[in-house]
Amino acid sequence: MFEGFNQTFVKNAINRSSENSVDRRRFLRAAGMTGAGVAGLGLVGAGTAFATDRHSEGAEQGPSDAAVLNFALNLEYLEAEFYLRAVTGEGLGPGQIEGTGKLGGVKGGRKVKFETKLGKQYAEEIAGDELAHVRFLRTALGDAKVARPAIDLDAAFTAAATAAGVIKAGQTFDPFADENSFLLGAFIFEDVGVTAYKGASPLVANKTFLEAAAGILAVEAYHAGLVRTVLLSKGLEDPAGKISDARDSLDGKTDLDQGIVTVTGKANIVPTDANGIAFSRTPGQVLNIAYLNPAKVTSGGFFPHGVNGEVNSSDANS
Repeated sequence: MFEGFNQTFVKNAINRSSENSVDRRRFLRAAGMTGAGVAGLGLVGAGTAFATDRHSEGAEQGPSDAAVLNFALNLEYLEAEFYLRAVTGEGLGPGQIEGTGKLGGVKGGRKVKFETKLGKQYAEEIAGDELAHVRFLRTALGDAKVARPAIDLDAAFTAAATAAGVIKAGQTFDPFADENSFLLGAFIFEDVGVTAYKGASPLVANKTFLEAAAGILAVEAYHAGLVRTVLLSKGLEDPAGKISDARDSLDGKTDLDQGIVTVTGKANIVPTDANGIAFSRTPGQVLNIAYLNPAKVTSGGFFPHGVNGEVNSSDANS
């Protein structure tokens, strides 16, 4: 069982305020889709628009759209740091990490010596996408954006791999040691990212925000399918299956997660239910995996001091 990977998240957070023009134009501006007439919106503080993004009067309170998007931003920081360090040897720089909450450093990560041209190209493309996600969410959130929290790309991977049975107790798992290790490290994140965006989608009231989140979900799904395909082509279905089982042990009693092959040994590149629909995780379940803990906690694992923002607690699954 993981000592460090966490479910209380608001269950009734569907009825938030309706879309407004300021929110809509901010997202269009972040996407580079606005004309000169929208430039004046820079005078409106981001906190002002998001402050109205709450339930209607008298309804049960839940997280604002900004809180949900900041939760996603924490995850994007983690993915961007992992991929950027793997392909460039360096992570996010000044101007890409500041915001509200405590700014943290990143432990671990270095440039990977990829054995194949294809593996390197895939990694470079994904790194670019994750960097773009960070920039987009930070711009869209404006003054409401959270800072990058402390991130562990060192001991957390060893703890995760040990608990999954990929390595034995006392051994070290370094996802930056070689191409195969990098892909297994990426597998830990990518499937979780897909289920995180799908699970958070009902919590987003603003249609413009929801569309943007759906766009990011689609990209994360492409990434996940790519990583799963390459892992299968390399014959790494056994360690990938162990990682899948480990994620399942963290996010609740329901068996949702799926490895890259079925029980009969057939390819399982796209994990779906009987209706061909991908499954979801609540933000709390996502943090169970990120914190490497099946209990209700607010820090651990890949985020040793927790994530920044209102949505920061894992679920109580033990």
